[in-house]
Amino acid sequence: MSVRRTLAAALATLTAAGLLTACGTSDAATDEIKPKGQKGTGINIGPDQHRIRGRKVDAIAAKVPKAVRERGTLRLGASADAFPPLGFYATDDRTRIGSEIDIATLIADTLGLKPQFEQVSWENLFVGLDSSKFDGVLSNVTVTEERKEKYDFATYRLDNIAFEAKKGSGWKVKGPKDVAGKTIAVSSGTNQEKILVDWSEQNEKAGRKPVDIKYFQKDTDYYLALQSGRIDAYLGPSPSANYHVASAGQSEIVGTLSGGGDGVQGKIAATTKKGSGLVEAYAAAIDHIIEDGSYARVLKRWGLSNEAVEKSEINPPGLPKPKN
Repeated sequence: MSVRRTLAAALATLTAAGLLTACGTSDAATDEIKPKGQKGTGINIGPDQHRIRGRKVDAIAAKVPKAVRERGTLRLGASADAFPPLGFYATDDRTRIGSEIDIATLIADTLGLKPQFEQVSWENLFVGLDSSKFDGVLSNVTVTEERKEKYDFATYRLDNIAFEAKKGSGWKVKGPKDVAGKTIAVSSGTNQEKILVDWSEQNEKAGRKPVDIKYFQKDTDYYLALQSGRIDAYLGPSPSANYHVASAGQSEIVGTLSGGGDGVQGKIAATTKKGSGLVEAYAAAIDHIIEDGSYARVLKRWGLSNEAVEKSEINPPGLPKPKN
């Protein structure tokens, strides 16, 4: 997301727009958000997270460079943008919560290190890696061939995008023909926009109707358009779409695909400066939390189970370099 805002502000905006009051509620007493009428627990958005924790594994901790082991902390950069459910602010407007923080904490626990987070602008994440200010970044960073020239990667989640439609639409999206003639919203300048434009062009070449592409600057705008029937779907990052479905209960995911399009499965990875000596430790720690089940529990609590990986890969094929 390009606009930083707290979850409390986002929920206030959604309530004012009538999007949560109709089908979703935020319970101030329990710090949970869930669709209205849903029984059981919802998503904990309070500062007391009861975070899933791990234990040090000596054999994996030994892979950490001596200087970092002696320091005792793992300095991690994270994007300052509020992006539920990956990284955002709890209801106290101070505590940072989300799946990325949970996974990073599990990795640090496995390595026997104390996680030390710092939120900075997106571009400064890489400046921090370049200057060795950060030991790593776990902030929805996609592996790309261009980035692999300067950084090492240990994957921990799939990079998918999703079509979100009004609940009960009875519509499924598997390829270009399924969106022919449909009105679909997308954010300008994103990878999902490129994919949607390409699909629309494929439809025209095949003699089908093009996609009627709409652009919105705020997520609340496309939520309103979706519920009023002005658009058939929104194509955006899978994590945020899954979170909206789980918290508001008014929409559904009708199709997912790789953030890299047809060419390569996009993957999200723990990112470190090339040659830092940390990538093997990160990969081993990720494999450990996958094996002990804590990784799956974190993804489940944030609605991201469909983006799980079976093991961590070091520097796998990434999104191709842009053509000049």
